[in-house]
Amino acid sequence: MGDPSTMLSFDEYIRHWGAARPAAVALEEGDERATFAELERRTAQVATLFRQLGVEPGDRIAWLGKNAKLYFELFYAAGRYGAVMVPIGWRLAAPEVAFILEDTGAKLLFTDAGFDEAARAACARIDRTPQVVGCADARTAIAAARPAEFAPAAPDDPVLQLYTSGTTGNPKGAVLSNRNLFALRQPGERAGLAWALWDEDEALLIAMPCAHIGGTGLGVMAMGAGARAIVQSEFTPEGVLEAFEQGATRMFIVPAALQMVVQHPRAQTTDFSAVKYVFYGAAPIPLDLLREAVRTIPNAGFVQCYGMTETTGTVAVLPPEDHDLAGNERMRSAGHAVPGTQLRIVGEDGAELPRGQVGELAVKSPSNMLGYWKLPRATREALQDGWMHTGDAAYMDDDGYVFIQDRIKDMIITGGENVYPAQVESAIYGHPAVAEVAVIGVPDEHWGEAVKACVVAKPGEEIDPEAIIAWTRERLAGFKVPKSIDVIAALPRNQSGKILRRELRAPYWEGRERQVN
Repeated sequence: MGDPSTMLSFDEYIRHWGAARPAAVALEEGDERATFAELERRTAQVATLFRQLGVEPGDRIAWLGKNAKLYFELFYAAGRYGAVMVPIGWRLAAPEVAFILEDTGAKLLFTDAGFDEAARAACARIDRTPQVVGCADARTAIAAARPAEFAPAAPDDPVLQLYTSGTTGNPKGAVLSNRNLFALRQPGERAGLAWALWDEDEALLIAMPCAHIGGTGLGVMAMGAGARAIVQSEFTPEGVLEAFEQGATRMFIVPAALQMVVQHPRAQTTDFSAVKYVFYGAAPIPLDLLREAVRTIPNAGFVQCYGMTETTGTVAVLPPEDHDLAGNERMRSAGHAVPGTQLRIVGEDGAELPRGQVGELAVKSPSNMLGYWKLPRATREALQDGWMHTGDAAYMDDDGYVFIQDRIKDMIITGGENVYPAQVESAIYGHPAVAEVAVIGVPDEHWGEAVKACVVAKPGEEIDPEAIIAWTRERLAGFKVPKSIDVIAALPRNQSGKILRRELRAPYWEGRERQVN
């Protein structure tokens, strides 16, 4: 049986927990459960199925659907076998799904219940289509497959490809290895960080979308800890409250969703006594929400997590001891580097800047991605001498705490979902009445930020804001569609013609310390 302190791959962890905790529940969704012993056998059966369907190590396989026990079984098996799992956001429109399928050249597309039509619509748009396997057929085929020997994937083999919205319109596939997924476990444990240590009876709730590192990454966290993973198809406040009553001790959530949980009527009668940690990210926690959450979940430690897809999730944390109900300066920060990771603020020349000076946040970590799929230039720009350049403008204080100020790449975060203006703009540009458009994020008390489009009409045309919104909804996922439209005479530009988004944003962010919410 392997030593968990040296493990860096799914195969090692699955074999280890299958031997060490065979009867413990590894995965559950509703009434369905799989123990670690069952998971070891089932993932070996999936590996056999991959081979039968012509999938070789290094090939891409895709999942279109919500969170599911089946998804995690397929992903864990891919991690053991060396296939690369590509979970696709279920809210994406057909052209967006088609782009990812074409970009990956996925051999298989597994579809969740209710997503067969979405898969057909996406596949109709591409020449080389994957073999589509529905969830019922997948379960039948897995059950019929016999576990067979296979050469397990090595720590540096790619096993996961997550698509992160691109500033130039198309999303980029961040390729992550076994090592990326597991390498930061041991430094945290060795440092004795309370939130990095797990008891045997713990359970982790997975309710954030599996197409995000904040969803799939939780499955990795549970596997590394040998903990029960409670899988819910999507986030609902009721679902979170039910999971706490089923024994969930930890969860990851965005502040907007946490607010829905603690303000739900059922929260007043829910037993939160088992909850140890609430991890949250995508934005700092508003002081009023922290106070309400602590009143509702009094025994939990609150941990803010900062990270991105390209860093395989969390690289900085604001630990429980830095959360203060009276408020403090540190609560405005994204925290400090986790053990095993280095953070620094750099200028345009790549040199480190003095403390307190705003520049770009760069990260050096064994969890930095292998690179962007088929995009060598973008990879070189992002990963420079082993440092991941995040695109976030920030400064660092004398104690190493990082304060995010703005997003160099203009990204909007709305309810924990990343939206890049360029992709929304390109969808709106095709509207017959639109001459020019710029998309910005504006403050939203519920979602953190809301998408707003500033539109210039073509000569002689009139802009109907509702028509623009409807037009965009046909072409993009709902969370990318503008909530509001401003019709303006001209877009502000600098001397080289670049749109000055900061000028468009300024009136909406007036009186706020930060240009992100």
